[in-house]
Amino acid sequence: MKDTCVLITGATKGIGWALSRRLADQGCHVVGIARNTAEIDFPGYLYECDLSDAGQTEDVLRVIREKFPVDAVVNNVGAAVSQPLGGVELSALFETFDLNVRTAVQVTQAFVESMKVQRAGRIVNLCSLSVRGARDATSYAAAKSAIIGVTRTWAVELAEFGITVNAVAPGAIETDQFMQASAAGDTSAQLASLVPMGRLGTANEVAALIGFLLSPEAGFITGQVIGIDGGGSLGSRVS
Repeated sequence: MKDTCVLITGATKGIGWALSRRLADQGCHVVGIARNTAEIDFPGYLYECDLSDAGQTEDVLRVIREKFPVDAVVNNVGAAVSQPLGGVELSALFETFDLNVRTAVQVTQAFVESMKVQRAGRIVNLCSLSVRGARDATSYAAAKSAIIGVTRTWAVELAEFGITVNAVAPGAIETDQFMQASAAGDTSAQLASLVPMGRLGTANEVAALIGFLLSPEAGFITGQVIGIDGGGSLGSRVS
């Protein structure tokens, strides 16, 4: 992994932050994109961008493409909105798809051609345990299900170039985003009680899995959706 250049979206919080630090410690060149970059001691090169703005995203990607030989992309950025079916706002549905799916497509497109020329590369997309069904998660579950679809499609398209594409599906991971998206008033202990292993996962544990998928040792793994949920996919009600 030493000297590998990895682009990470949503790189300054939660899983993205844990992954950025982990890869930097392994000698990778980490290029991060985040909406807020002020006063952050980032372990690499950090670019400020509101990824919900496609035009701004394209401008930042152009700069990165001209400066860095990106070897791997981690599409980590995403957002969830909690609304029951009867209360799903179409604007929220469209915004959730845009940030989770359009961003992944746009970011990956910026670097995939150079990966094909090199006949090597890694792409990891973040999805969610919610694709198995979660209360009040129509928009988010649909968007993350789409991420699984593009992961498998890209894996088929890019396999001949030595590029692997996989998705990681976290369950109950103790990040700010997960806790905010959970039901109001739920404590970590209450949420952990719904996980067979009896605890919440950590961002570092997810980062370790992503790090492996980015490594040379994972060169024959592609098109897979790998859960990291403490057994939550075995009948848990955690989203």
